[in-house]
Amino acid sequence: MSEEFYRMKRLPPYVIAEVNGMRAAARAAGEDIIDLGMGNPDLPPPDHVIAKLIEVAQKPSAHGYSQSRGIPGLRKAQANYYARRFGVEVDPETEVVVTMGSKEGLASLATAITEPGDVVLAPNPSYPIHTFGFIIAGATIRSVPTTPDENYFRSLDRAMAFTVPRPSILVVNYPSNPTAETVDLAFYERLVAWAKENKVWVLSDLAYSELYYDGNPTPSILQVPGAKDVAIEFTSLSKTYSMAGWRMGFAVGNRKLIAAMTRVKSYLDYGAFTPIQAAACAALNGPQDIVEKNRLLYHKRRDVLVESFGRAGWDIPPARASMFCWAPLPPALKEMGSLEFSKQLLTHAKVAVAPGVGYGEDGEGFVRIAMVENEQRLRQAARNIKQYLKSMGVNAPSSKGVA
Repeated sequence: MSEEFYRMKRLPPYVIAEVNGMRAAARAAGEDIIDLGMGNPDLPPPDHVIAKLIEVAQKPSAHGYSQSRGIPGLRKAQANYYARRFGVEVDPETEVVVTMGSKEGLASLATAITEPGDVVLAPNPSYPIHTFGFIIAGATIRSVPTTPDENYFRSLDRAMAFTVPRPSILVVNYPSNPTAETVDLAFYERLVAWAKENKVWVLSDLAYSELYYDGNPTPSILQVPGAKDVAIEFTSLSKTYSMAGWRMGFAVGNRKLIAAMTRVKSYLDYGAFTPIQAAACAALNGPQDIVEKNRLLYHKRRDVLVESFGRAGWDIPPARASMFCWAPLPPALKEMGSLEFSKQLLTHAKVAVAPGVGYGEDGEGFVRIAMVENEQRLRQAARNIKQYLKSMGVNAPSSKGVA
């Protein structure tokens, strides 16, 4: 018998779990930890969504197996969302499938379309499922940058020219988790043309479609004419409606990919609990004021975080989208590395952040800060961090105090 299972040998230790374990131990010991590590929304879902969940859950007929690909009304609701938000027409019967969050959707698609030995292009740094979903399925990952500039496309061309076998799949994620970078429609137009020329499937993770700031709405790759020939896109209700634990997401786009994914899912699950799917319909079809309200709230938190942490002596670039700030380590502490710095912040400032190296080797030198605490707690975190940085010889700007 093997000492270790094959797929387990392909998975490295989950770096972020080390910090999570320290955080859990500190809280169990009664310490007040300001948790900015996990992107776990602290806001409630809309009242009418919860009311719909309760209403449907009270029906005796709602507790049997559901539909793996999603109830018809929910697939139609998602198609309507794409029509009103992006001006994109999709067929709810053949171009939409419901997933248990975008994470499960990406993993199921990887299982459906990946052969052992396939080469997948994925961003580095990236959210772990963008690489490990395919590694688990037997693929090899070739990294491309996250920053969507000319070097990005040069990296794609180099990968096609010098990789054997040629890559067949490209994963993109904008707004990016963890880096919060964004793209415009011209980027997607160029990407779709490249994918068609090189016969590469494009998998777009658009989980943060509605958390954009400064009046710049996030585009969808499916807005590009002909994108559905090569692309599939994942969205989620987790952040838009503060429904992370409900595990409700979607894949939309290319019919062949949707069909493959739907077939695999039919073997793996019976679909999300019907009352949750009905409540998801209420979220997509009902009043949308909560979306703008959440966006403005995260925008304000971003501004408070950048301002107060800056006054503490830690300059952080303002995110253009998502619920994260991608923060370079203070220059004087850069040699410490992101994992040790995250441990130090947790131990000495009682603030949890996610080490950038947990998102890939190119994430070293950064930490991801989730804006999942209220403004008062963010300012408290800044005060704690100021004291820690001072103890390490990093002083705040002399003309400013921490608000």
